[in-house]
Order: sequence, then structure tokens, then C-alpha cells
Amino acid sequence: MFESVGWGEILIIVVAGLFILGPERLPEAAAWLAKSVRKVRDFATGAKTQLREEMGPEFDQLRKPLEDLRGLRNFDPKRVVTQHLFDGDPDPLGLKDVNGTNGANGANGANGAAKPNGYPATAAQPEPLKPGERPPVDPDAT
Repeated sequence: MFESVGWGEILIIVVAGLFILGPERLPEAAAWLAKSVRKVRDFATGAKTQLREEMGPEFDQLRKPLEDLRGLRNFDPKRVVTQHLFDGDPDPLGLKDVNGTNGANGANGANGAAKPNGYPATAAQPEPLKPGERPPVDPDAT
């Protein structure tokens, strides 16, 4: 209900209430508001429970279209087209499995020599030297 109300708006309402009601009546107004909101929630919960008891299994059938509408809040055209045309397959063309990069052969391909872009993998690069650091000396190199 108040999902779009942020802390800034709440602060403005409190400051406006402080000016309109004054500091002596503001705590009473806040307590009245909290009690009223609690009553409304109790009424809504009671009505929902009573409706569920009276309708029985038909209540769930009534809720199904509402659940479907709630699902439209996260409407993403790309996801809907993919789901409709390709039965929900996120990679309908199989491009992620080129060169065996994501298949059953492991993360690095069938022989571990190919990168996802198809070019041969290069040797691991050493970390760059830090300022003032000197490269290690190879004792065999003379």
C-alpha cells in the first residue's frame, strides 16, 4: 500500500504534522493513526477469513486470476517472448555451448584449450609489479 513512500516523504509528513498539530497534540494523533490502521488491518483479515470460509475451494479459483495479474508487475517483454516462442529456453540458439564452453565437458571446453570466444587460451598472466618492486631473479639464467 505504501510501497512508494520513502523516508523523505515520511519526514515531510512528520514535520508538517508537527507544524499543524503542534508538539503537544502530535503524539495523540500518531497513536490514533496507529490504532486506526491496526483496526483496518484486522477488519481486512477478518473479511478475508470469512470469505475464505464461506466460499471454500472456490476462493482459490477466484484468486488465480488475481495472482496472474500480480505476475504482470514483473512484465519483461524479452522474457515473455523467449518463454512464448522458445518454451522458456534462455539460450534457444545454443550459442552458450559453442566450443563446449558450458557443456558437460567442463567450464574450459573439451580439452581446456579454448576460450568462450573460440580463440586459444593464453597462459595465465603474472600480476604486475608494484611500485618499487623488482622482478624475481632466476638462478638458472646466467
